[in-house]
Amino acid sequence: MKHYLLSVCYSAGGTAPTAEALKKITVDVIALREQMRAAGVWVFGGGLHAPESATVLRNQKGQIVLTDGPFLETKEQIGGITIIAVPDLDAALHWASKSAEATTCPIEVRPFMEQPD
Repeated sequence: MKHYLLSVCYSAGGTAPTAEALKKITVDVIALREQMRAAGVWVFGGGLHAPESATVLRNQKGQIVLTDGPFLETKEQIGGITIIAVPDLDAALHWASKSAEATTCPIEVRPFMEQPD
């Protein structure tokens, strides 16, 4: 099985969903997670706090420098992730399409690099 990262992306500075919309999204995401578990593809996943909660560590000339808050200027941000184990990209795309429906957000699909034995 290959592992894929499904990243939930949303517009930086965009409008948050209404409470009613967020409730439906939450119900749909929980249902999808149960479908993934039942299918045996679920590895790990979860939502992320806002980018302002991030801490970035950078190596600057041998010294580790900590920076609070979002470090990168970006148009989109990651709101959550799911890691799945599936046979191929087509299977990953199948689950990503279900994730896009459940979250109402774009989903980026990226394979993990194969590790040597």
